[in-house]
Amino acid sequence: MWPLEGIRVVDLTQNVAGPYAGMILADFGASVTKVEPPGGDATRSWGPPFWENASPTFLAMNRNKSQKYIDIKTQEGKKELDELLTEADVLLVSSRPGAMERLGLDYECLAEKYPRLIYGEVTAFGNHGPRRMEPGYDPLMQAMGGIMSVTGHEGQAPVRVGTSIIDMTTGMWLAIGVFGALHLRQQTGKGQRITSSLYETSIAWMSYHIPSYWGTGESPQRWGSGPAMIMPYEAFPTKDKWLVIAAGNDGLFQKLCSVLGHDEWITDPRFMNNAERVRNRNELRSLICEMTQKEDSAYWISKLGERGIPSAPVLNVEEMMKEPQLEASGIIQSISHPQIPDFKSVALPIRMNDERPPLRIPPPL
Repeated sequence: MWPLEGIRVVDLTQNVAGPYAGMILADFGASVTKVEPPGGDATRSWGPPFWENASPTFLAMNRNKSQKYIDIKTQEGKKELDELLTEADVLLVSSRPGAMERLGLDYECLAEKYPRLIYGEVTAFGNHGPRRMEPGYDPLMQAMGGIMSVTGHEGQAPVRVGTSIIDMTTGMWLAIGVFGALHLRQQTGKGQRITSSLYETSIAWMSYHIPSYWGTGESPQRWGSGPAMIMPYEAFPTKDKWLVIAAGNDGLFQKLCSVLGHDEWITDPRFMNNAERVRNRNELRSLICEMTQKEDSAYWISKLGERGIPSAPVLNVEEMMKEPQLEASGIIQSISHPQIPDFKSVALPIRMNDERPPLRIPPPL
């Protein structure tokens, strides 16, 4: 039995953040009805690439949901939605500011009619502040929240994190809030409004960068594949690929020096402890690169592994899909799909009693 079995969710959201929240709730057993407008969820047209004429983004965010097409701007559509809400425990919304109010579907209106309803709302900037009425999207928030300023390489153009990290995490926060609200409702009998914003999610991702600024008065910089405060802890080139080496403490660094054939680095004043290695990161990086480029990644992984030094090859998606650990994890799930013969989906990265939330329903056509 999954924790949300018996819970009914109406998902009015589109794009990524809201649908991801609805998918999390569905994976945990909730009965989620995805309500799409007559034109369909906008992500249905996101591509190429497509998978058997279906958008990978839509497929990724909408498993385990049933579906209805409803035009909530019409009287007939409002009546259909009202029938769903009569039995619903949770409503998820994500729309431009003011849209729900104009339709009479804002929290204040619905709470009066459905006092037990939990109203989960994805917003761009939250419901306070000078930007609260503005629209927002993942790359805008990566820019405004500072994430682009610490992503990529020094001196190069700003780089977006290569997945919709703000959208998807906002959906995760919203789902967490809904879990909490459902628990609280057992005690109070009342629903409440849960709001998760893209902007605040982007700020939350800067959790340790912000205290760094408070402590120094200087904005954190881009450091490529590594963090600002540990060295060596990043990707280094080998003869054939790139290899991440994570020698995150003095003991591991000393072992790394031995593997690379440079024990003299251990007593070099520039590298004697992590603080000095961070201060002299460019010199140390050059020295390590000079050595790692002499052999291929497999050689170094073997040598580093013998000494217990954490390392990993930088894999593309095709290579990642061939990794034995991926198959062993069971995170890739399959189910019969009417259009895609070999349909699979990436499950939630969580287990309960060693069982992963199952893929029960394919994304709706």
